[in-house]
Amino acid sequence: MGNSFGCSASGERLVSAARDGDLVEAKMLLEFNPSLAKYSTFGGLNSPLHFASARGHNEIVALLLENGADVNSRNYCGQTSLMHACRYGHWEVVQTLLLYRSNVTRADYLSGRTALHFAAVNGHVRCIRLVVADFIPSAPFEVISAQTNSDKGSGPNSKNKYNQFALSKFVNKAADGGITALHMAALNGYFDCVQLLLDIQAKVSAVTFHYGTSMDLIGAGSTPLHYAACGGNLKCCQVLLARGASRLKLNCNGWLPLDVARIWRRQWLEPLLSPNSDLDIPTFAPSSYLSLPLLSVLNIARECGLQSSASSDESDVCAVCLERTCTVAGEGCGHALCVRCALYLCSTSNIPSEMSGPSGSIPCPLCRHGIISFAKLPCIEAKELKLHLSLGLCTSCILHHCDSDSSAIACKPDIRRNRVASVSSDMFCPVSCSPFPSVAIPLCSCNNELCSSVEPHEGETQDESPRHSQAILEEQDKMDGQRLPKTTCTNMFWSRRSCHREHQCNSEINS
Repeated sequence: MGNSFGCSASGERLVSAARDGDLVEAKMLLEFNPSLAKYSTFGGLNSPLHFASARGHNEIVALLLENGADVNSRNYCGQTSLMHACRYGHWEVVQTLLLYRSNVTRADYLSGRTALHFAAVNGHVRCIRLVVADFIPSAPFEVISAQTNSDKGSGPNSKNKYNQFALSKFVNKAADGGITALHMAALNGYFDCVQLLLDIQAKVSAVTFHYGTSMDLIGAGSTPLHYAACGGNLKCCQVLLARGASRLKLNCNGWLPLDVARIWRRQWLEPLLSPNSDLDIPTFAPSSYLSLPLLSVLNIARECGLQSSASSDESDVCAVCLERTCTVAGEGCGHALCVRCALYLCSTSNIPSEMSGPSGSIPCPLCRHGIISFAKLPCIEAKELKLHLSLGLCTSCILHHCDSDSSAIACKPDIRRNRVASVSSDMFCPVSCSPFPSVAIPLCSCNNELCSSVEPHEGETQDESPRHSQAILEEQDKMDGQRLPKTTCTNMFWSRRSCHREHQCNSEINS
């Protein structure tokens, strides 16, 4: 698809433009031949959308999608553009892909990782918030839980129960060896990610598989607390214990979390992880990265578009950007905003509204009232984003039942008839050299060279959370005295075959 000899030269030019962020070149090529948006490279089968998503070029991502690029296209490893955007923390690209209904539940071929795993392993908490947006209805968690537990009948209560079940199933999806997103966030010491995952029903008692685990040095059958003890972050261990993690859980090696901390020389964790510890565990408030109104404004943006045109009436101009027409209003306070500003507010805000709203509400920028959902203003013309029929399953169709009386999500029948179910990741062999590169474990050395799975991180692709965790780890290395010795891949992982396959795909993007 797009790899014919006639368009290969133009396709490679578009790939270079998508990698380098050359918007003018990309527009010129797509105007000449719009089918180039479906081009894929010969080696790793990466599309221009993969390159633009990995590099964070949001305007080129939107341009490719408008010209018919498949938002759910896979490369040779089965990785989608959403996975690449989450890997490098480009939350704006994640937002754009979700507006075009990217399938968040798809897993790669190598180890069954979803976009949630890629975001958690690198500490991109805003990407986690966006990825789970379609699973969290725009209503307080307390109300949803009370309705689900009190009534098991039909109607809205059963739909809320379905949403809760789908959220729990997605957040606790196990990748290679039974590793969940909570395991990897705890291992790397990303406290914000651990706290958010726990607030959205991540299981603190989840254990890795008793077979096939890729982290043999920690041990099969390990809980997130074992991984947090290996990583050495004190706050991650505290929040896990506060949410019900057990200090007495043994893994398949017969190790307690205390034993893992001693093996990895995390002496500062011993008083906390001791089975007879009498230390007071602090209480933690709900995560400030919860965003209840995100789903409502996402659905409005999918239905009406971003409405970027200016308004002639000054009374209808958004009070935040002073450019676009007001299209949404916060339920409760009633203040109107444009959909682009409301979407930006729900995606980036980490200031909890403790005075006037439940946990997860977003403070209104005009009156600070807690907003739990947005409503579309009347007389706003619907303008569905252009979707190509080859986009496959849309996220909304997967997560929610499309009832005839439901107006929250608009799913076109023709798209539903032409969708193709994704292949389950269970059909593929879950072997990998280093599916989750981590700075908390020793670097592997293959023939005295760094393993290709330990990917370099460029300065412009990192956000504040990895830098902060890196500074903490450097301080902890000074406390440890001497860096832990390196080990080889054969001691840590199953095979190097998948490592080479993933390196083949990623080397095109990282070149």
